Amino acid sequence: GHCNLLIKACFVMSVLVCGSLAYDTLLHFDGAFSDHLLPDQLHKLSVCFKVPRLRREFGGCAGNIVYNLRALGGHPCLLASVGEDFAPYQAHLDALGVDSRLVRTVPGQYTAQCFITSDQADNQITAFHPGAMDNPPAAHPSAAGPLQLAILAPGGPQSTLQLADELSALSVPFMFDPGQELPLFSVEQLHALIARARWLALNDYESELLMQRTGLDVAQLAARVAGLVITRGGQGSDLYADGQHWRVPAAAADAIVDPTGCGDAYRAGLLHGLAQGWPWLDCGRLASVLGAIKIASRGGQNHPLNHDDIRQRYQTAFGEPCPL
Repeated sequence: GHCNLLIKACFVMSVLVCGSLAYDTLLHFDGAFSDHLLPDQLHKLSVCFKVPRLRREFGGCAGNIVYNLRALGGHPCLLASVGEDFAPYQAHLDALGVDSRLVRTVPGQYTAQCFITSDQADNQITAFHPGAMDNPPAAHPSAAGPLQLAILAPGGPQSTLQLADELSALSVPFMFDPGQELPLFSVEQLHALIARARWLALNDYESELLMQRTGLDVAQLAARVAGLVITRGGQGSDLYADGQHWRVPAAAADAIVDPTGCGDAYRAGLLHGLAQGWPWLDCGRLASVLGAIKIASRGGQNHPLNHDDIRQRYQTAFGEPCPL
C-alpha cells in the first residue's frame, strides 16, 4: 500500500509554491501608543510597552497558500529557505501532508519573523526580520518533479527573479504575486516579470503602484497576461481575462476577525481552480469564498475548510453551483 501511494505521488502534477515561510509573533498592548510617544522627544525615543497577550502563528505567504491548497485537496510543493528554528513549523507542515522536500535550512540563520505589536486602537508597530529568506532559492524547481503551475509569492526579490528564469526555461506557467516587495524591483525587472508571468495577482494599492512604476494602465497590464486579478478587500475583486472584465463581490463572512492571510487564501483559490482547468471567473469566485472563510479566524492557518461549506457559500454568493 505504501509503495502504491509513493508511485501515485510521483505521477501527481504539483502546484509549486515559492515564497516566504515565517513565524508571526502577535503582541497586544492594552493602552494607546500615543500616550507614550512624545512628539517633541522622538529624536531620543526609548519606550517599553508591556504586552499581556502574545500569540505565535505559522505564517509567511507561501505557508499560508499551501495550508489552503492542502485543505482543498491539492498537492502543493513548497520551495523556500528557513532557519535553524524551523522544527515546530516543519512538524506543522508534516501534519498537513505538505511536500516540503525543497525547503532548505540555512545554517546560522533564523526563519523569517514578523513581530506585530497592536494597541487598543489597532495601531501597529511591526518589525520584520527576513533571516534565511534573504538567501538564494532553496532548490531548482525541476527538483519538484512534474509541475502543473507555480506561484512566485513574496519571498525575496532575487529569489523571485531567479525562479522566474528557471520556471520559464521549464515552460511552467506561473502567477506573479509581488505583494509588499513590489517597490524592491526595478522598472525593468517588473516589465520582465510581467512578460514571463501567465497570471498576475495584486491588491488595489499594489495595482496603483505597479501602474505608476511601469507606466502601464489596467488594460495594458491585462493584455500582457492570461489573467489579472486586483483584490479590493470588502469591495470584492476585479478579474480580467480574454479581453473581459468581471467584478466579483466579496462573499459573506461570518465575522470580521483578522485579515491576516486573506490575500493568501484568495490566491490559493485561484491556483486550485487553475490547476483544475476552471474558467478564470470560477477561480475568482472560489478565491472570494476562501477569503471570506479566512477572515473569521485569527492567524493565517487556523480556519477550517471543508468542501460542503465552500460549495454552500459559493452557491449563496453567486447563485451558481460551485465546480469544486
